[in-house]
Amino acid sequence: MPLDYEKAFAGTWESATVNDLGQAAKDWPGMNFVIYHSALRPWLAEKPDVEMAQFEKDGYIQWSTDLARIPEKFGVNNVYAELGSVFASTAVTNPRFCAAFLGQLVNEMGPDRVVWGTDSVWYGSPQWQIEAMRRIEIPEDMMKKQGWKIPLGDGQGSVKNKIFGENSAKLYNLDAQKIAADAKAFDHDKIAQMKAEYHAMGGDRSNAAYGYIAKEGRDDVKS
Repeated sequence: MPLDYEKAFAGTWESATVNDLGQAAKDWPGMNFVIYHSALRPWLAEKPDVEMAQFEKDGYIQWSTDLARIPEKFGVNNVYAELGSVFASTAVTNPRFCAAFLGQLVNEMGPDRVVWGTDSVWYGSPQWQIEAMRRIEIPEDMMKKQGWKIPLGDGQGSVKNKIFGENSAKLYNLDAQKIAADAKAFDHDKIAQMKAEYHAMGGDRSNAAYGYIAKEGRDDVKS
C-alpha cells in the first residue's frame, strides 16, 4: 500500500480527511458525527513505524490528530471517534503506536467521545481484540512527554467501559446501567440450543481471524 497516499490519490484524497468536519459539527449541533476508524489516514494502521517516528517527534498522527482536536478547536461536543479495525491493526503491528493513537483520542477528545468498533464482520471473532483492549495501557514516558493526564486504566475501569459500550449507548439514548440490571440470560432460545449442540459435539470458541493468505514471492500482492 502506498505511503504517499496523497500522490496516489491526487484530486480525491482530501475527501477522506476531516478538514470540513469541525465546521459541519458546529453548523449542525443537533447531529452527532461518528467518524469511522477515527479518521486515521488509510493504510497507516498497516505501516505504523514511520508514523510512530513522526508522532515521537511532534505528537501528530495523520488525520487522527486533526479529529482529536476538533472538539476544543471548534467548541463542539457532537463529534466522536470510532475505532473500527484500526485498533486491531495497530495493536498487532506496533502496540506503542496503538497506545499513542488511543491516548491522543482519550486525552484530547475526551473518554466520552471514543466508541468501540472491530470490523469483525470481515475479520472473524473480535474476542482477541476485546482482550487486547482490556490489557493495553499508555506507556508512562509517553504520558509525561505528551502532557496527558488520562490513562486507559484498568480493563474493567471507567475509560474502557465507556469505549466498549457506554458511549455508544448514550448515542442511542439507552441507559446502559439499566439494561445491564434488567438483562436476562438467553438460556432457552434457539441460539442457546445451537450453542449447546455445538459444545456437545466437542466444539469450542475460536479466536481465528479469517482472510486471504498471500504466498511469498508474488509480485502482485506485495505492499
